Amino acid sequence: MIFGTRVATDCIAEKNGKILVVKRTIPPFFGKYCFPGGHLKYGESVEECVVRETYEETGIKVIPKEILGVYSKKGRDPRGHVVSIVFVCKPVNFKTKNSFEGRACWLDLKKLRKEEMGFDHKKILKDYINWKKKKQTFWSDKNG
Repeated sequence: MIFGTRVATDCIAEKNGKILVVKRTIPPFFGKYCFPGGHLKYGESVEECVVRETYEETGIKVIPKEILGVYSKKGRDPRGHVVSIVFVCKPVNFKTKNSFEGRACWLDLKKLRKEEMGFDHKKILKDYINWKKKKQTFWSDKNG
C-alpha cells in the first residue's frame, strides 16, 4: 500500500478508431485492459510523465494534446490514493512492445467498450467518448 497521495498520468491515444491499451500481466487488475500510465517522478512535469510512462509500457511515443480530465476518487487504485491527470495524446509511432506490466496493443474502440477494464478506466473511456463530441474536461464525480 502507498501512504499519502500519489500523482500519476494516463494516456489515451487513438489511431483509425483503435485505442492504445495494456492488458495487465501483474496485479492489481491482472488480465484487465488499462490505459498506459504511471506515477510522477520527483522533478518531472505531468507532460513528461505521460510521455515517459506511455513509452515504457507500450513502445509508443506520444505528444500530449489535451487534458481529458483529473481523476481522484477514493478507491480508484487499490494500492492507495492516486490522483491521475489523463491526457489525450497523438501517437508518433504505432508498433507496440510489451513491458513488465503487460501486453500493449491497439484495440478497436467498439471492442474496448465491451471489455473489462482495471482501475476507473471504464469511466475514463466513457468520458473520452463524450470528450470527442463535446471537447469538455471531466473529473471523478462529473457525469458526461
